[in-house]
Amino acid sequence: MHRRTPPPGRAGRPRSATADAAILAATRAALVELGWSKLTLGDVAMRAGVAKTTLYRRWAGKNELVVDAVAELFDELRVPDRGSLAADIEGVVLQFAAILARPEARSGLMAVVAESTRDEPLRERIRASIVERQKRLVLEGRARAQARGELPPESDPGEAARTVDLIFDVVAGAVVHRTLVSAEPADEQWVRSFTRVLVTGLTSLAAPSFESRTRPDSPSGA
Repeated sequence: MHRRTPPPGRAGRPRSATADAAILAATRAALVELGWSKLTLGDVAMRAGVAKTTLYRRWAGKNELVVDAVAELFDELRVPDRGSLAADIEGVVLQFAAILARPEARSGLMAVVAESTRDEPLRERIRASIVERQKRLVLEGRARAQARGELPPESDPGEAARTVDLIFDVVAGAVVHRTLVSAEPADEQWVRSFTRVLVTGLTSLAAPSFESRTRPDSPSGA
């Protein structure tokens, strides 16, 4: 059973941002060298140069610590301004795939997701620390596309929020499945094809072959 993380604002010395950064970096290093199963809070504390009690004051256990260490990697993601909605999507998806290719992200994310299937507080932590935080990318990219006139503005806040959720789920789900489940590369060619489907829909893939089959001069045309 996992201990719940103490609520913020309790009495005691204030947290040190330097110590937090060192602990999260040490956690990622341990994930690379040891993997999730062999990682211990004692090993992380030794690598970070802090007391083990320092970790327990900040995190309830290994799972919560790994979530925050991986979440910090995803905070590196940026939406590049490449001049169009499709190009912007390609840029951020390539960054996302590159992070997932890192062993600390790959092993850490898969481990905590598996653990969260029987740990609701951990699932909530993943949702808050990774999913909700990274929806900023969709909001930024959509706002930029609307300013360019590539997407229409949305007047209904509820519908806009549902659209953001859907876009995030589609992009994150596809890239995670491609890289971590199928273990296939999310290279530029795949990202370009995925972006075309996302932006223009499935008909963009079917259209050329359909047209070639129905042209009057096509051998198979009636």
